[in-house]
Amino acid sequence: MDYSVGNIGRVFTVRLDHGDDILRELEGLAVAEDLHSAAFIMLGAVKEANLVVGPKTNEVPPDPSWEKIIDAHEVLGIGNIFREEGKPKIHLHSVAGRGLSVKAGCLRKESEVFMVAEIFIMEICSISASRIFDHKRGFSPLAFR
Repeated sequence: MDYSVGNIGRVFTVRLDHGDDILRELEGLAVAEDLHSAAFIMLGAVKEANLVVGPKTNEVPPDPSWEKIIDAHEVLGIGNIFREEGKPKIHLHSVAGRGLSVKAGCLRKESEVFMVAEIFIMEICSISASRIFDHKRGFSPLAFR
C-alpha cells in the first residue's frame, strides 16, 4: 500500500447537456481549471457509452471485455482525475440501467449524455500524485512522489 494525505480545495458543480461527451468535457475542464488531483461523483443519463466490464480472463495484463450502451440509460458514477504524462486522465466507474438491464464498469472512449448529467468535483490539494503506465500490469496506477 502507498498513500498520500491532502485536503479539499475548490469544489465544482458541473452540468453536462444532451449530446456532450462526458470524458472529453471532464478533460477539458481539468485543463481549463488547471486541475491535477480530484475526486468526483456523477448522476444523470447517457444515450451511448462504452464500458470495460472486466477482463476476459483472470490474467495480468488484462484483455478488456467491452459492453456498448445504446439507447438512454440512467447512470451513476464515481471517479477521479489525475495527470498522466502531463494530461488529465479520467478514471470513471459507472453503473448504467434501463428497465431491468444493469451494466457496471469503467467508462472509456466515447460517451454521450442523454438530457443531462450532473457532476460534483472535489479538488484534492497538497498531494503530489500522478498516473504512470505500468507495462507489466497493463494500466496506469496512481504513483505518489
